[in-house]
This record gives sequence, C-alpha cells and structure tokens, in this order.
Amino acid sequence: MFGMLLLFACSNDMATVSSISEEEEMPVDIAKDVQITYSDSGNIKMRLNSELMKTYEGEEPYMEMPEGLYVRFFDSTGSIKTTLTSNYAVSYEKSRIMEARNDVVVVNAKNERLNTEHLIWDQKKRKIFSDEYVKITTDDKILSGEGLEADEEMNNYTILKPRGPIYLNEDFGKKKNTKKDTAKSR
Repeated sequence: MFGMLLLFACSNDMATVSSISEEEEMPVDIAKDVQITYSDSGNIKMRLNSELMKTYEGEEPYMEMPEGLYVRFFDSTGSIKTTLTSNYAVSYEKSRIMEARNDVVVVNAKNERLNTEHLIWDQKKRKIFSDEYVKITTDDKILSGEGLEADEEMNNYTILKPRGPIYLNEDFGKKKNTKKDTAKSR
C-alpha cells in the first residue's frame, strides 16, 4: 500500500512538473548588451541596442527585450531621423509587429517628442499606433489625448481623441488691443 501511494505521489508530481514546463516557454537564446544593425545597399537604416534580449521559437517566434531598447533610424546621409526608447519591448518575427511599453519616447527629425506607455509599430504598414494616453511636445506647443496613428517616422500623426486647448492659429484665444476695443471698454 505504501508503494502504491509513493507511485501515485511521484506520478502526480511528474505530471505537475510536465504541465509547468509546457506552460512556461523558455527562451532558445539569451544575449546581453545587444546591438543589431540593419543596412540596405551599404546604408545603415536602423541600429537597435538592448541590454538583454531573449529569443523564443514556436508558432509565433519573437524577441523580448525585458530591460528596454534604444533604436535609431537613419536617413540616406547617415543622419539620425528618428529615435525610439522604452523600458520593455517585444518584437514578433512573422507579423513584423513590435510593441514598446513603459516610458516610451519617440523623437522625430523635427525634434517633436512623443511620450506614451504603449506603442505598436507595424513594420509592414510602416505605421505606429497607440490606444493609450499620448503627449507630443513640439517647439511651441504640447498636444495630448487618447490614441495615436502616425507614419513610422512620426512626421504625420493624428491624435485620435485630443484633450486640452486646441488652437487653430497663433492669434486664437488672444485678446487684440485695438483702439476700437479700448473705446468699447470705457
């Protein structure tokens, strides 16, 4: 009887161990201090740096960067046109979708700065998206709202649900002080 109990206890533990190992996917590769450079026709197009990168295989292979990333995109002259940083990222190989999370910052060639907590980059469509709060800081204004759609270089963007004051031109909202206005106020 004791032997039967021991046998069942061991088989249950082995079943538990098997189910745990099946649920928990293990990376096939782990790399530290990674730098990936993508070039086309001898011109560097993109350079990605990450402190830690884990590669997973399976139906949908992906790379996880749990300690964040820093990406620079270059123009044909080798100048940086856009940068992207985040504290976490995952890139799906087949769908060519990358998700950046936690303190995501994108700076474009016009020095406009996007801040959000979640950003999706669809490399096939060459678009970036967010459904979360976004803030764009330009030289002369701050725009904010919920959700964003933009080209991958963030030159053309739309905030889906804008918040706060929206000025149509520089003079909107400013009171003009003319003689006519002064005379009326007396």
